Amino acid sequence: MTDQASRPEGGIPGKPTAASRTTLSHIMTGSDTNLLGTVHGGVIMKLVDDAAGAVAGRHSGGPAVTASMDEMVFLEPVRVGDLVHVRAQVNWTGRSSMEVGVRVMAERWNESTPAQQVGSAYLVFTAVDADGRPRPVPQVIPETERDKRRYQEAQIRRTHRLARRRAIKELREKRTAEGFAD
Repeated sequence: MTDQASRPEGGIPGKPTAASRTTLSHIMTGSDTNLLGTVHGGVIMKLVDDAAGAVAGRHSGGPAVTASMDEMVFLEPVRVGDLVHVRAQVNWTGRSSMEVGVRVMAERWNESTPAQQVGSAYLVFTAVDADGRPRPVPQVIPETERDKRRYQEAQIRRTHRLARRRAIKELREKRTAEGFAD
């Protein structure tokens, strides 16, 4: 990482990780359940996207849209009556994109037991202007050793995303050249 306090190419000062970190909490009700009687994964995914979107908007200082969701992992079922906490922070920034890491925790609303991690996800957001075009974002400044580790891991995920997209594009081009229509 270079000097992250300022951003020479865009002139936008960087922001520390804590500046946009947030937690969204929600009590799960019967209307959130799936056919198995646990909370529907789509409900959790919406909470994840909501929290990540708030963080991306805060960090970028304006609108940001979801570009992709990576590695949405459900570790434990969430039940009716659980108080779900969705914690999100910017892990990495590019020119106009940001990776937001999200940790989903759940605890029983009527018990004093510690919250348990029930899920996690990584989302990529693109900051957009009033016309929906990408706009520059401040560089994130990792503050703790954990933030620095998350920044480095985010760079690895980005490299893998780009390589996967490139490989798929090349395969499709090759199949089209061979006369296969998809």
